[in-house]
Amino acid sequence: MTDADLLAQLADQEERLQFAKFDNETALALGQQLLAAARDRGLPVTVSVRRNGQRLFHAALPGTSADNDAWIDRKSRVVDRYGHSSFLVGTQFRAEGSSFEDASRLDPDEYAAHGGVFPVLVRGVGPVGTVGVSGLPQADDHAFVVEQLELFLTGK
Repeated sequence: MTDADLLAQLADQEERLQFAKFDNETALALGQQLLAAARDRGLPVTVSVRRNGQRLFHAALPGTSADNDAWIDRKSRVVDRYGHSSFLVGTQFRAEGSSFEDASRLDPDEYAAHGGVFPVLVRGVGPVGTVGVSGLPQADDHAFVVEQLELFLTGK
């Protein structure tokens, strides 16, 4: 798959995976779903759900460390700044022939454009928070979050 194809796929995900509303109860239910799915698969991930900068859900499964918390924070800052998934942002920089670390002019200790954090998008409003995981390779982190958002939003 080319970077252009991947960017189109990532943009489509953001268009499709939007909430009608997003409150604390929604955040807790979403976080619990991600946690349950990760436990069922034995995934060593940290899960985070935030709204307007407030962490509403956080859990760390066996096999994770404080480094995973830092990765989620760094990826979440990218989503907050750009309004798109951390994977889309990193892919966009690569598609333009550079890297996020070289071209963004942002401190890599504070920002990481690696897959795993997705914007919480409310239809007609835009981004209001983030949902993410850390612990797997970046494409797998991203795919897990997208899969769980699809299930959550369709009620399956």
